[in-house]
Amino acid sequence: MQKQSVPVLIVGGGGAGLTASMLLSTYRVPALLVSAAATTSILPKAHVLNQRAMEVFADVGVAEEIYAVGTPPQHMSHTAWYLGVAGGAGAGRLVHKMECWDGGYSDPAWIAASPCRQTNLPQIRLEPMLRRRAEELNPQGVRFHHELLGLEQDAAGVTATIKDHDAGEHYQVRADYLLGCDGGRTVGRLLGVQLEGRRDLMRSISIHMSADLSRWLRDEDVLIRWIIHSQYGGSGSVLVPMGPTRWGPHSEEWVFHMTYPPEFEALFDSDEKVLALMRERLGLPDFNPQIHLITRWRVEGLVAPLTKVGRVFLLGDAAHRHPPTGGLGLTSAVHDAYNLCWKLAYVLQERATPALLETYHAERFPAFARNVQRSVENALNHRELSASLGISPDLSPEQCARNAQQLWESGPAGDARRAQVARVMASQSMEFKEHNVEFGFRCRSAAVLDDGSPEPANIDDIRVYEPDTRPGSPLPHAWVERAGERRALRQVAPPESFLLIAGERGEAWCDAARAAARARRVELLALRLGHTAGDWLDPRLAFLRRREFGPDGAILVRPDRVIAWRSMGAADDAASVIRSAMDRVLARA
Repeated sequence: MQKQSVPVLIVGGGGAGLTASMLLSTYRVPALLVSAAATTSILPKAHVLNQRAMEVFADVGVAEEIYAVGTPPQHMSHTAWYLGVAGGAGAGRLVHKMECWDGGYSDPAWIAASPCRQTNLPQIRLEPMLRRRAEELNPQGVRFHHELLGLEQDAAGVTATIKDHDAGEHYQVRADYLLGCDGGRTVGRLLGVQLEGRRDLMRSISIHMSADLSRWLRDEDVLIRWIIHSQYGGSGSVLVPMGPTRWGPHSEEWVFHMTYPPEFEALFDSDEKVLALMRERLGLPDFNPQIHLITRWRVEGLVAPLTKVGRVFLLGDAAHRHPPTGGLGLTSAVHDAYNLCWKLAYVLQERATPALLETYHAERFPAFARNVQRSVENALNHRELSASLGISPDLSPEQCARNAQQLWESGPAGDARRAQVARVMASQSMEFKEHNVEFGFRCRSAAVLDDGSPEPANIDDIRVYEPDTRPGSPLPHAWVERAGERRALRQVAPPESFLLIAGERGEAWCDAARAAARARRVELLALRLGHTAGDWLDPRLAFLRRREFGPDGAILVRPDRVIAWRSMGAADDAASVIRSAMDRVLARA
């Protein structure tokens, strides 16, 4: 049997695996990715890409390509709920429209948070882009239709047995570390790690189709359309455009989702029944679209209690599975890879000790566990929306329809219904404005040196993201300038580099950091940043407003742009302080 060696073996070619491959190439770490699938995903899922995920894609050089073909901002600034689509009187009436995410990158809070705007691109179109970029960065290191059959670990590494389905041959790969990015299909099972949480919350069917729905749909600014069916006691459907060249009501492709409780499985047990129900729910009895794929899946909220077993790590769906509400599944997978890959690079390049890798679980588990919880809460809250309209499976279809129509009636009953609906609909901003869930995480581990400062109170822990420089926080965004050059602060240093940002009088910190980095072979850029003085200037005072430390203070920022250490002012022995901080962050102490 042929044998080969590689520092990192990545199992799985989805969002987590391809992101890990691109990052490791960027960090100059040889890696091999194998995927049992013959191609990237054929499922039109996981389409929302938040700002933090787009920052990662910018680091690996694929963000601009994603933006070029993703949904234009003007077609994804809102989400909306409608009473049906076509058919009877009043079908398709707008119940409520809500600005979502960054409002087409017009919300000042989101613009201030990141140089990257949120976007939307179905996984069927995203993953081929990621694969092409991964292959550009590592031409011989991406293999699809190569399946992991087994793995064995010892103190020095992992031995994996792989089957090349195209050649019909088996081979072995010896790796220092293995990343399980296969959705839990093989790696987690071989490790004996079982995901825990809420299974079978509900069931869903997705129909990917080509169709012209522009005759019945309006609202060019709406991305996700929630269809409420009064005749089914509040059972809902969802219409999501898939592009690829037109968006809004004129999209060429769509996905129609129908969700139902497990006890209704018999209604959906054949494709013929599914298509008949879709026509009935759309109110279009003669609707005959081109069907690409019909998929059945279960809505779950699960997390892995362990994400590191020996030299094997679990990322993405192998470590957490989310309901789609909130768009936190794929983006969490991207964040997993971003957190782990720089640490692997530094350990493999002997600039950090293996103890640094223990911080992956400590930092990522709280974040993705919260994301799973939020996704479940978002999904369950949709039930309240139908109830606010007076629609319930306990009422007759006629009564449900009468209650829903009150929304457009004058008089006290209509006023009461509108007030109730407005209140409940507004609560769903917990799904579509969850900025602090997407960006307001705080890492806590041995790779973050707590400076003892109190955590600031947040008026809304879900919706309001307030950047700061406390250790464990993402680096606040600011546009900075030098000699006519303008960059985002997070992009001033190369993606694999540490960043020391000092105040206007922080020369001692910069000198000490450069010396400590040279002695440890750590890539680091040190700079002074101020509004009127420094190596780079802060023309809008964007960073100064969030800086918190004084003109002679400093912060140390990790390659994943998480703040690892902070000094509010000068130190008597800056060199000793920064050496100690760097050693502790890299688990060298």
